[in-house]
Amino acid sequence: MITFFTSDPIIAGSQTVLGADAAQHLRALRAGIGEPVALRDGNGNAGSGVIARVAKRSVSVDVAEHFSVDRQAPVHLLVPVADRDRMLMLAEKCTELAATSWRPVMWRRSRSVGPLGDGPAFQARLRGRMVAALTQSGGGWLPDVHPSAPVARAIAAAPEGTRLLLDSTSDQRLASVKLTVPVVIAIGPEGGFDSAERDEMVSGGFTRVRLANSVLRFETAGIAALAVVRCALDK
Repeated sequence: MITFFTSDPIIAGSQTVLGADAAQHLRALRAGIGEPVALRDGNGNAGSGVIARVAKRSVSVDVAEHFSVDRQAPVHLLVPVADRDRMLMLAEKCTELAATSWRPVMWRRSRSVGPLGDGPAFQARLRGRMVAALTQSGGGWLPDVHPSAPVARAIAAAPEGTRLLLDSTSDQRLASVKLTVPVVIAIGPEGGFDSAERDEMVSGGFTRVRLANSVLRFETAGIAALAVVRCALDK
């Protein structure tokens, strides 16, 4: 079944109108009136219905049912401000793995990276990639996206619970940590964080953990850590 994102309320018995992207997608799939579709709003609301009308720049859907999607145990990500394409890829996978929130951190080495994934235009692209990942995966929730922050502000904003700092120099493996929700996973920048940043994170209650014997790219580390934590919390 084709899944579409909508920002309108999903109400059984009503009709909702989707935009030009949905119309183009239907034409590409050669789908039309009567086609069953699923709906998601990214805030836990979902539904199903059928295509009632297809215009050049819009699609009307008769909504047959509404249901709620439970949110999984909270896992928050502190991601590095880094190369924009690699950040976008990480955003897609984190949406598929049901990350609760996404906050970019401006590490010292983040400033030397280009093209940098930051600013309003990038935030719009980021949301678009998250929406696409949500509809493809059939999830119910988009991550809450926060503005980029320096290290101190990111620590202050992190919820209490298990705070993990991915650090390839740590002797403790992530899989050995007993998790208490909410979980916060902090991912360092390309080239790693400096000793002062590491000390600041540890002083802020973060436990240094590693994933592998090798040094992972930040997007690989983020995906792997979130998958490990999700598996542990879902037991």
